[in-house]
Amino acid sequence: MTRTLAILFVMSSIVGSVSIAYAQHAMMDDKELMTKLKDAAPARILEHATVMNMGADGKMKVIQQGNNGWTCMDPGGAPMCADKAAMEWAEAWQSKGPAPQKLGFIYMLNGDNGASNTDPYATKEAPDNNWVKTGPHVMIVGAEAKGMMQAYPRDAKAADPQKPYVMWPGTPYEHLMLPVK
Repeated sequence: MTRTLAILFVMSSIVGSVSIAYAQHAMMDDKELMTKLKDAAPARILEHATVMNMGADGKMKVIQQGNNGWTCMDPGGAPMCADKAAMEWAEAWQSKGPAPQKLGFIYMLNGDNGASNTDPYATKEAPDNNWVKTGPHVMIVGAEAKGMMQAYPRDAKAADPQKPYVMWPGTPYEHLMLPVK
């Protein structure tokens, strides 16, 4: 129960950070959500994951209780599945807290809607925030990934979303973006 409450808090924070337009997009019936998620991660991950959807009241709700440590959702048209450590990283990012000293993994096999590569809190593209849209990818997050990231491009202005790169370089929430197609 404590884990479910923690996940609800994190998911409410993540969804609360997206723009109103994205939040409205994220509200869908449970069946539609499950259809969108089916290509976001390997089937075996989704099959046993906790799945969360936004209710009509704007709060996240569990629609499938999982048992494999993964949580899947679609916060604003970017379906994803994250392991427990990645969920802790997302909570730290949203609360502007310290990145956990763990290694987390996120599947986003449908790609994303784009994000600033310099400002972890930007909600829309601007001339100075190096907006990057990445197709199907996985993310390696958390402070334990910092050593690994040193071998990948870290120039926020030159990120090529068709090659591995570090997103939000130099921030506590920098993470490795690994395109898969």
